[in-house]
Amino acid sequence: MNKNVAADADRPAWLTLPVPEEQALNRMKRLLDRGRLHSVCESADCPNIGECFANRTCTFMILGSRCTRNCGFCAVSYGQPDAVDPDEPQLLAATAKELGLRHVVITSVTRDDLKDGGASQFAAAVRAVREQLPQAGTEVLIPDFQGSRRALGIVLAAKPDILNHNVETVPRLYPFVRPQAIYSRSLAVLSRTRQAGPEIVVKSGLMLGLGEETSEIIAVMQDLFNAGCQMLTLGQYLRPSPAHIPVARYIHPDVFRSLAETARQMGFSHVSAGPMVRSSYHADYSFAALHQE
Repeated sequence: MNKNVAADADRPAWLTLPVPEEQALNRMKRLLDRGRLHSVCESADCPNIGECFANRTCTFMILGSRCTRNCGFCAVSYGQPDAVDPDEPQLLAATAKELGLRHVVITSVTRDDLKDGGASQFAAAVRAVREQLPQAGTEVLIPDFQGSRRALGIVLAAKPDILNHNVETVPRLYPFVRPQAIYSRSLAVLSRTRQAGPEIVVKSGLMLGLGEETSEIIAVMQDLFNAGCQMLTLGQYLRPSPAHIPVARYIHPDVFRSLAETARQMGFSHVSAGPMVRSSYHADYSFAALHQE
């Protein structure tokens, strides 16, 4: 990795993290708690939580609050996983309906302990949302299911509008960033989704600032496009705590703009790139824009 590590105290002035409004946080937390639900916004310490919660939107995180993997970049808790709640899909859909969501984004902790990796819970959540909010879009941000074709097929059979699986970083950094993941396996998830048919939009994303080179980013973008990926997100990695991987570099907004243009020239249908961009940030607007083209 890049040894020229930038400490959090060295964060540039142009990268100002918003201060969440406590009232908005508490309001959404009460609603999620009532439905026995989790959000990746809270669990992953997303810097956009204040904006999203104030706008009454969130990314639901199913299958509990503890992950079976311990990635070096992620703030989600690692440990003994929670029991699967069979009522969770209906509770999620009911909460999404109460929020009036136009586009429902569902992710999960990684559940390598489950036979299908939690695929059936994803499928049940998509179906529940369709039943209660038939006009809403559905987007799933899935783990790699350890490469299981059967598990991926269960999710695809539910026909979410968008299937997202993030490669997160460049292959060289996987041993540090995603030690329990395999780059080629993640690409296979995306390519198999594309091969399943044109109805489901394929999406992926990367965090920048972990020590990757620009040439490596462009190579990954090309791999993603070749795998059938249509939507791409690029954002700045921010260190959740001193126990996590340090930030190697803060990427200037001009670099994000340049990479976005390169991705568009490759043929990506929709690209979101910038320091504060995250996988599901403004996902509803991205989904609407995609369908207006």
